[in-house]
Amino acid sequence: MPLVKAQFEPGIDKQTTTYGAEGKWIDSKNVRFRTGLPEKIGGWEKIVVGKTIIGVVRGSHAWVSNSGVRHLALGTDRKLYVYIEGTFFDITPIRLEAALTDPFVTNGTTTVTVKHTSHAAAVGDFVTYDSFSTIDALDMNQEFEIITVPDANSYTITHTTTATGSTPAGGGGTGNAKYQISTGPAISIYGFGWGTDTWSSDGWGDPSTSSSVTLEATYWSFDTFGEDLLATRVNGAIYRWDTSTGTSTRAVKISQAPTSNRSVLVSSPDRHIFLFGTETTNGTPSTQDDLFLRFSSQEDYTTWTPTAENTAGTFRIQDGSKIITAKRSRGSILVWTDTALHALNNIGPPFIFGLNQVGANCGAVSANCVVDVNGTAFWMSQTAFYQFDGAIQKLDCSVQDFVFDDINSTALGQVAVAVNVDFNEVTWYYPSEGEDYLNRSVTYNYLENVWYTNTGFVRTSWVDRGVYPKPYATEYSTSATGNAPVVLGVTAGATTVFSHETGFNDDGTAMDTYITSGDFDIQEGDDVFLCSRIIPDFKNQVGNTDLTIKFANYPASTNTRTFTSTTTPSTKFFSTRGRGRQANLKIANNQTDSNWRFGTIRIDIKPDGTR
Repeated sequence: MPLVKAQFEPGIDKQTTTYGAEGKWIDSKNVRFRTGLPEKIGGWEKIVVGKTIIGVVRGSHAWVSNSGVRHLALGTDRKLYVYIEGTFFDITPIRLEAALTDPFVTNGTTTVTVKHTSHAAAVGDFVTYDSFSTIDALDMNQEFEIITVPDANSYTITHTTTATGSTPAGGGGTGNAKYQISTGPAISIYGFGWGTDTWSSDGWGDPSTSSSVTLEATYWSFDTFGEDLLATRVNGAIYRWDTSTGTSTRAVKISQAPTSNRSVLVSSPDRHIFLFGTETTNGTPSTQDDLFLRFSSQEDYTTWTPTAENTAGTFRIQDGSKIITAKRSRGSILVWTDTALHALNNIGPPFIFGLNQVGANCGAVSANCVVDVNGTAFWMSQTAFYQFDGAIQKLDCSVQDFVFDDINSTALGQVAVAVNVDFNEVTWYYPSEGEDYLNRSVTYNYLENVWYTNTGFVRTSWVDRGVYPKPYATEYSTSATGNAPVVLGVTAGATTVFSHETGFNDDGTAMDTYITSGDFDIQEGDDVFLCSRIIPDFKNQVGNTDLTIKFANYPASTNTRTFTSTTTPSTKFFSTRGRGRQANLKIANNQTDSNWRFGTIRIDIKPDGTR
């Protein structure tokens, strides 16, 4: 009996039918392609066991201080953190400090009402107290999340201890309250109310119940100025964290800079600080223009108004409705709007920088959807993927319909990208239709020009290896509670940071992996074949792997015959009594410490009757 080899092209193809994808793979989970062969992806583990940070991370940046200490900045919708060698530190800027006298009202429960005239705090904001005396056995000199805001002069917090008494007039003596910058939205939503739809479309004087206005999910933009961190939260001020002052200090607002900005970037090597989507009149938030950009004088983060004596300057981009993101690349700063790509080049005095549009109808979808790999930029647009290496090229994507026909367009601003240079991969994490948070990913292997998809494995930010020996990435859980450092009364929603390409497990547990082929003809023609033996071809197999082959006579057959065998590293073949004209293959594994890389299979066949 002859042995027939089944061969498959690398990558996942979801653009055609199951039978049309003959000789291809059509679905996968936790699988990558390397030198043309599918294999299990590397595992991951927590960088600090048992520690999570508050909020969903949308922005991370790694750097090394002048003293050689590694740092990782992490910006969430609720906080700003820096991770240093095993410990998370809260460096969220303070917006207001106030001295209060007897502000705490207790009622014999864990709820405490705080009296503060014109506090300007909102639900979900954070406040830290110091120098107060104990009231009804409650130590108030801690950090709390604000739970409710009854009015402009009071709010409530939740203590972990029940008050032993009731103090309706207030107590605690005199101390200080330090309010952090207000939290932002965790997800992208449509804004409803006056001014979001056609005038009187829902009735005279009624707020709109439909909208084309999207409230953006919170994200951060980071860069370094020397060893110091520069941080901007979308539509907020620019903050500087002085590394030399240590973790006991917080990031501080640069008072001379514009107060409303979309993102920040430092040019190299001339070190001008760029603010994108910023104010046309410095210091006036009402003049924020989403297409306006401003750069500081060289080597100076305090000078932003252009004069003949400095190198500060401004531009306004014409194509698009807002600047989405910017990235340093080969000799240029690339700037994406929602519709176009522009390049900023240092041309010297008197204008310092020149701005040129290099492409249209190729905008970016999010602030964190662009990567630059060795001078080539890759990004996700509204309906396709693109690259720029001196010329814009739309990438031929074998999973394009799968991605863009089932995507939540409202939440595109949350899209995150990861580059893994050791495996030549760029991965975009995106939300499918109906999902508020990221839940899928699509990966492009730019060296081998293949695509593959994944579900379940999602990261909201990613820093490739370099500062750290392994990639560091973040995963968000809506049910987890942040605890590093501890905040009293904190509500759910927290992020875990993982080190990747570490072993073969999902943080110590089994990683579910599989890959499925399209249907392939056992041999050309109309003959039906009896298949008696399957000979698998694995490389680097550790542990057991399930190999399933399904036979059918026609693509639409419901009368299929399926055989599964658990193969070991020593398995030479397994027997079947499969019968059909075509077959498909699935390789699956869900064991701890296991690994596999698949080559092909050979099928032992002989002609069979059609009855």
